Amino acid sequence: MASSSLIYETGLWKDLRAHVEDIKKTHLRELMSDTERCKSMMVEFDGILLDYSRQISNLDTVTKLYNLAEAAHLKEKINRMFNGERINSTENRPVLHIALRAPRDSVINSDGKNVVPDVWQVLDKIRDFSERVRSGAWVGATGKVLKDVIAIGIGGSFLGPLFVHTALQTDPEAIELARGRQLRFLANVDPIDVARNIGGLNPETTLVVVVSKTFTTAETMLNARTLREWISSALGPQAVTKHMVAVSTNLTLVEKFGIDPNNAFAFWDWVGGRYSVCSAVGVLPLSLQYGFSVVEKFLKGASSIDQHFKSAPFEKNLPVLLGLLSVWNVSFLGYPARAILPYSQALEKFAPHIQQVSMESNGKGVSIDGVPLPYETGEIDFGEPGTNGPTQLLPINSPGPCHTL
Repeated sequence: MASSSLIYETGLWKDLRAHVEDIKKTHLRELMSDTERCKSMMVEFDGILLDYSRQISNLDTVTKLYNLAEAAHLKEKINRMFNGERINSTENRPVLHIALRAPRDSVINSDGKNVVPDVWQVLDKIRDFSERVRSGAWVGATGKVLKDVIAIGIGGSFLGPLFVHTALQTDPEAIELARGRQLRFLANVDPIDVARNIGGLNPETTLVVVVSKTFTTAETMLNARTLREWISSALGPQAVTKHMVAVSTNLTLVEKFGIDPNNAFAFWDWVGGRYSVCSAVGVLPLSLQYGFSVVEKFLKGASSIDQHFKSAPFEKNLPVLLGLLSVWNVSFLGYPARAILPYSQALEKFAPHIQQVSMESNGKGVSIDGVPLPYETGEIDFGEPGTNGPTQLLPINSPGPCHTL
């Protein structure tokens, strides 16, 4: 694609550039005194309220951003994703994490094939396996119930599931269903992390879930071998098939490792690692801890937002609005960082999850076609829960996106 066809060459982009000078003349306090503006900058969907009235923007800004989105053919690009087109051009793959939480009767095609039945085949397998483990129908090598789970993964195979697990620990229904069970996540290759994960656990009652699409990820396989040795030393090598399962597509290496391929749970090339929490990567360990019924509610919530994203007009579309505000703050106002400060302690792992999801997606210095861009394209995300967040780094009089009046 020639540079002349890039969005920053359009009149709409240049119009927003000129608009920056106008908006910077107005203090946020003045913007906040406009009642109609504030009301129009509150959008709700399915119990989620987005209040973006404290952004350095006015109604004209938002209109210009909508126009920019239309010039960028955003709606067409959303449809292309939902239609299973290969929008991941660098790897020549579709991007279909939306299929992971689609209702059973949905039709989402990839290369002419509806992938939803494959998704539900894996989900049904997870439901059956997790219920057998939780009920005691599936036991360890010595006949004891497996009540403790260690999930080994890295990056998206770790951060997303950990975030959801941490949030569910404060949900009354999830607390009750998890009673007497433990779920731990092992990602670091530091021996201290390994020691902490197995500390206080009995190999006889522990199930290890190894998460690696290719079963070759160096860090994950090092930790998997360490825990295989932990189990084998205590219970004998034959115990591995009862105490270790896999989330992988490489059944050959799964079997070679010592895990029964029947106890491998698949996911697909069209699942980006950072989006994989709704695949077996997250659903399996979370179902073992909380039961499939709780995790299914999470999947239904994700599907609800998917449909909202696909069908809602831009002015009511929460993901689109957040995306446009990100473009405004970074590419136009020049704010390089975004503080994520969830005041609910249940969301304490939200910031690291978003760091990977957002920054791995948007932290690029080139266009999708590899053309160098003359502006910033994504924030540096950082943060901690509530008052533990590093808000002291912000100037007290800064009217930036993290400013609170």
